[in-house]
Amino acid sequence: MRIIVVSPRVAPGILTLEAWDALRAADQVLSAEDGPHVQGIRSAGIDVDISPDRPTGGGNTVWIAPPGDLAWARELADSLVTGTDDDGPSVEIVLGSHDLPGARLLDLVDVMARLRRECPWTRLQTHESLAPYVMEEAQETFEALESGDTEHLREELGDLLMQVVFHAAVAAEGTPDDPHGWDVDDVAAGITAKLVRRNPHVFADGDATTPEEVDAQWNRIKAEEKRNTNGFGRSGEPHG
Repeated sequence: MRIIVVSPRVAPGILTLEAWDALRAADQVLSAEDGPHVQGIRSAGIDVDISPDRPTGGGNTVWIAPPGDLAWARELADSLVTGTDDDGPSVEIVLGSHDLPGARLLDLVDVMARLRRECPWTRLQTHESLAPYVMEEAQETFEALESGDTEHLREELGDLLMQVVFHAAVAAEGTPDDPHGWDVDDVAAGITAKLVRRNPHVFADGDATTPEEVDAQWNRIKAEEKRNTNGFGRSGEPHG
């Protein structure tokens, strides 16, 4: 028996070769619950039966665990092999998909979206009401940096990141002046594009090779961008 664990942060139907091989070779495929991942597997022509009851034996059966629930898979595997002799069922846990770096950011976006819908305090917040918290969290992050406590810094960076996602969730709802708004993907796309533009020594044909040359290049490109938009910026902005 094999138990496949998939990540809820990976698009349905995107599985490892090992997982697809196990699914195609199985005599029966069962899932603890229905959902997008099960539908993705069915769309590949593999029958999946939904069963809330846990199996009691082995055989050439594949069980699909609830998305992301590795503990469920381990508990099931332990229950199947506990108390059995050497002829008992063979159980293997197969990781059907793996999170990419940054995948947990999707959890934060999802949690914030739900809070915005269901939490009475969160629903009331605006850019203006949140402004003091941005200053507060930035100051606490700075203090954590000065303290040298990296675990404290990790926590404070999380609080600061929450403010970014919070403001993006507010903006995504739009305003009378900007009904379409923008969201956290627009924020990420903007800073990504800026980093690529201002670091041509990495992403294009720039010839900066020293930290000093990189800094000068960043400020030169920044100044050109400001002139093109008739804006004014402060010097000394971090260059990523």
